[in-house]
Amino acid sequence: MNILTYLIPISLIMGGLGLAFFIWTVKTNQYDDPEGDARRILSDEYDDRPKP
Repeated sequence: MNILTYLIPISLIMGGLGLAFFIWTVKTNQYDDPEGDARRILSDEYDDRPKP
């Protein structure tokens, strides 16, 4: 059971780091692509049917 005294803080630190990096990517607009969405919805290039 002594191993839990190490594993619990390590997992909390790693989870906190993951959350911090996720928040950082959201704040730096890593997921924003407003013009790409507008182009993709009107384009036939990404159609489900492959071209012959």
